[in-house]
Amino acid sequence: MSPEEARRLLETARVAQLGTVRPDGSPHLVPVTFALEADLIFSAVDAKPKRTKALARLYNIIYEPRVSLIANNWDEDWDRLWWVRADGIARIQDSDEHAIALLMQRYAQYREPALLAPVIIIEVTRWSGWKAR
Repeated sequence: MSPEEARRLLETARVAQLGTVRPDGSPHLVPVTFALEADLIFSAVDAKPKRTKALARLYNIIYEPRVSLIANNWDEDWDRLWWVRADGIARIQDSDEHAIALLMQRYAQYREPALLAPVIIIEVTRWSGWKAR
């Protein structure tokens, strides 16, 4: 699968799973919403209730910035199956107006007054994927 096709398929996904590495080396996966622009992926910590504001994904990125984001399409018709993975280097910003604007365009829920910070920015270094057809 070409990087262009992987990006195109990822744009159709509404949710993905962000994979980070804990300090003990074990994997950590969490579902995230995201916006895509070229080889940059943006995700933000939103106002949905969470157990803590000290999110493991943020701590893990500080510890190890290499991450993977994966999305897939499941269908009973296996000719419609696909998955896409974006591997890259993540960084955290307290705020990013451009990223927040992209997320607000993509998800109506973010148009309500809500805290969208910090922002995770992933610079994709490798695209991979598979599709049935």
